[in-house]
Amino acid sequence: MHNTGADGTAADGGPEATDHAPHADHVDHVDHVFLALERELAVFLRRARASSGEMAREVHPDLEPAAYGLLVRLADIGAQRATDLAGFFGVGKATMSRQLHALEDLGLVAREPDPADGRAVLVRITDEGRDRFSRVREGRRAQYARRLASWDRTEVADLARLLHQLNAEQEGECC
Repeated sequence: MHNTGADGTAADGGPEATDHAPHADHVDHVDHVFLALERELAVFLRRARASSGEMAREVHPDLEPAAYGLLVRLADIGAQRATDLAGFFGVGKATMSRQLHALEDLGLVAREPDPADGRAVLVRITDEGRDRFSRVREGRRAQYARRLASWDRTEVADLARLLHQLNAEQEGECC
């Protein structure tokens, strides 16, 4: 048995050696690298959910944490159809409709006719929504910069690249 750290690597820094090659039919095999990944992602996601709630309240005290992600998407991509937003987030039309109505009631998003299809409606972030969101996002970025100040910039870039790769892989599975 190798001495394995919390990151699932052996004492020599490489992935832990196992007695068995991974096989789909060998269910009792534990791949410590993926176990460590699962553990770290669980902590990261739990903290991200809590952070999203805090940021949502900073944008507007009545904003639901789940709706914060809609503002992120609309600020980054621009106006979109509700069905496209629902597909991106992997939620049903009813859930998306409820969240968009809440954002609209708060004055953070507005609906407008789709110039490409007069029957369709686009949802866009309002000027007030963009101002409130931008203030919170800038604060978050400053917080990241403070927390990662001891990291080499290439490490930060590598983390961003790997997270992007992970997200792209996930999008490929669901779409």
